[in-house]
Amino acid sequence: MAKPREATAMASSPSSLSPPEIPMELHEINRSKLIKYLREHLCHSSRPLQGFVLLQGGEEQNRYCTDHAELFRQESYFAYLFGVREPSFYGAIDVATGESILFAPRLSAEYAVWLGEIKPLSYFKERYMVSKVFYTDEIVKVLHDQYHSSEKPLLFLLHGLNTDSNNFSKPAEFEGIEKFEMDLNTLHPLLTECRVFKSDLELSLIQFANDISSEAHVQVMRKTRVGMKEYQLESTFLHHTYMYGGCRHCSYTCICATGENSSVLHYGHAAAPNDRIFQDGDMALLDMGAEYHFYGSDITCSFPVNGKFTSDQCLVYNAVLDAHNAVVSSMKPGVSWVDMHKKAEITILEALKKGGLLVGDVDDMMVERLGAVFMPHGLGHFLGLDTHDPGGFLKGAKRPGEPGLKALRTSRELQERMVITVEPGCYFIDALLVPAMESSNTSKFFVPEEINRFKGFGGVRIESDLRVTANGCVNMTKVPRETSEIEAVMAGGPWSIKNPIICSENGGKR
Repeated sequence: MAKPREATAMASSPSSLSPPEIPMELHEINRSKLIKYLREHLCHSSRPLQGFVLLQGGEEQNRYCTDHAELFRQESYFAYLFGVREPSFYGAIDVATGESILFAPRLSAEYAVWLGEIKPLSYFKERYMVSKVFYTDEIVKVLHDQYHSSEKPLLFLLHGLNTDSNNFSKPAEFEGIEKFEMDLNTLHPLLTECRVFKSDLELSLIQFANDISSEAHVQVMRKTRVGMKEYQLESTFLHHTYMYGGCRHCSYTCICATGENSSVLHYGHAAAPNDRIFQDGDMALLDMGAEYHFYGSDITCSFPVNGKFTSDQCLVYNAVLDAHNAVVSSMKPGVSWVDMHKKAEITILEALKKGGLLVGDVDDMMVERLGAVFMPHGLGHFLGLDTHDPGGFLKGAKRPGEPGLKALRTSRELQERMVITVEPGCYFIDALLVPAMESSNTSKFFVPEEINRFKGFGGVRIESDLRVTANGCVNMTKVPRETSEIEAVMAGGPWSIKNPIICSENGGKR
């Protein structure tokens, strides 16, 4: 007798994972952490320990002038503190007591017809583990009634610069806000710094996002065939992470670049929509990461679409892999991220010199910033609720201005509980190579006939997500990295995310 369809599907599942329970205690911990930071700040500045942290959640957006609602994703700072998945909420924390208050939108009866049951306030109190829940039209009354002073209540509102995007956070707005005193300067730097250091519960969600994304990357490798379109690889990834990981959101727009497209750093955008048919001999560069309960992953795998590395592909790939491994093995608290970027550049330049593409002294190449010609982006960035998580530059920090270094998303020293990507790359980009090969300062380093052989090659990037520990770091990403591993997996060989991974705490490779 044939097995039921469900049993057959389960038996043939390509995933060993199942979505974990979402612990709302995570957001209680985050709120407590913020209030601790805020109280310490107020004590040091001799200010009273009173007022309310007030954040406005995200609003559902329609597509232009239509009634088509885009898939909602909560604003990240609000998600950090409250974990609310619904739009149009507000959240407050009483600085004096630590009590948390949610304000839910008051929905019309029509909501129940089109969008389902209207939940009572008690549902949100229990689900999101907050002290109290009211409606958004009660914000003024509730906060005035709860304030522990006869003075005008003080609101700490979120307003500050995101040093990755150069955009400002939007402070909360509501009818009657003029009845409060407002502080627009204190909250943003404190809350951003809270997000830089991850709790165990946060790390567990980031690890799951890495695990399911690692599995998905392996599935993509196994299904890649010459003659496919790039978007078919994107589709395979998205299907796996949603089907087996419950990841409805991707951390960012997938980059599925093959051939010369792999030298386009942010390929996959609307004008380049992952639609090329790839050819025998192409390299693929796939930068894709799933998001689970707001927490993301960011993983890049590079491999030959036909499953076998050529000598030239090995040269470039291993240059990048050596840079990746050199950085990972050096990471620990107190290490400068600027130094790690330079280490990656030096490793790649040395490999290209050994491969005959460059000549001369690598130290001289570094003085002329030749590394930025092959790796124009920064080595990595903080990761968490956003792909480019905030906090990379503290107030007053000086940004490097040199080529390559100016693209760094952080210049900080590493500290325990940071999560940061390590993503060195080596690309053959005409817009950078041609001027460098013509410049009197850098032309002497190139072997033109060898460099020209790589015209149209594209590029290689290898990206893993690392959490910094007390003594080193742990690689949260679990994909094949050695050329032999990749070729074996693409030929149908086994791979388990439970394999040991490179980790500077335990001394190196599996």
